[in-house]
Amino acid sequence: MELHHIRRGSGRPLLLIHGIGSSWRGWQTILDDLAAHREVIAIDLPGHGQTPALPGENSIYTLADTLVEWLRAHDLVGVDCVGSSMGARLVLELARRGVLGAAVALNPGGFWAGWEKPFFYYTGAGAVRLIRGLQPVMPALTGSAVGRTLLLWQYSAHPWRVPAHAALDEMRTYARTTNFDELLWHLAYGQKQEGAPRGSIRQPLVIGWGRQDRVCFPWQAARAAAAFPDAALYWFDRCGHLPQWDQPAEAVQLILSVTGRDKAPVTSAARTAADGA
Repeated sequence: MELHHIRRGSGRPLLLIHGIGSSWRGWQTILDDLAAHREVIAIDLPGHGQTPALPGENSIYTLADTLVEWLRAHDLVGVDCVGSSMGARLVLELARRGVLGAAVALNPGGFWAGWEKPFFYYTGAGAVRLIRGLQPVMPALTGSAVGRTLLLWQYSAHPWRVPAHAALDEMRTYARTTNFDELLWHLAYGQKQEGAPRGSIRQPLVIGWGRQDRVCFPWQAARAAAAFPDAALYWFDRCGHLPQWDQPAEAVQLILSVTGRDKAPVTSAARTAADGA
C-alpha cells in the first residue's frame, strides 16, 4: 500500500510517524527545524490525511505490517524514525522488529492497565465525537486562546500557547480520520504491545514522556521502559502528551541528538524513571 507522504530538507532520511487522528501536519511545529538538518519524510498513516484506510482490520499490528512493507518498497529499512503517541507505539513495534535505525518514541500509547484503559477509550471517544460536532465553528474556537484551552486541555500542558493553525489542522484531521473509532478500540483493548528482551535492540532508542501527560499518564513510562529495557527514558518538564507542541525546541534537540550517528545517543541527558514523574 502506498502511504501519502511529504519530503522536506536534505541529508540522511528521518521518518516521522504521527498519532491517532493526526497526519503529517501534526509535526508542523518542528518540521522545518528538523528539515534544516535532515531529509524529513512525514507520512499519513492509513485512514489519516490523504491515505485511505486499510481494507479489513485496522489495528496497531496491521499498521505496523503496512509500514514494514512500505519501508521495504521505498528502500528505507534501517531509517531513523520518530513517532508520537500511537505513532510512538508503532516506532517501538518497528524497533522490536529490527527495521529501524535510531529511534525516538514520544509518549507512546499501549501501556495502560486497569481503569486506565476505559478512561483512555471513553475520553478519546467522547472527544472525537465533540470535535466532529464542532467542525462548523472550529476555526473560531481554535483561533481563541480560551477555545484552544477547552479543546486541547488533555493533550497539552499549556494549550493556549499551541499555534492556532496547528490546532485547527489537528482538529480537522481528527474529524476526518476514517478509522479513528476502530483504532481507538484496538489501542485500548486490543493486543498488548510486545516487548523486546534486553540486548535485542542494537540501535539507539529513546522513549520521551511529558510529565503532565493526561492521555498516557507519566507512571506508564515505567511499564514502557520495562518492556523495552534497551531504551533510555527521557522526561520533558512542563509538557503534556505532545512534546512537539509544548516543548518544540527541546523535542528537536532530543531527536537530532539521538538520531545523529556522529554523536553518542542522549543517555547522559536522559532522565530515568527513577527521577519520578
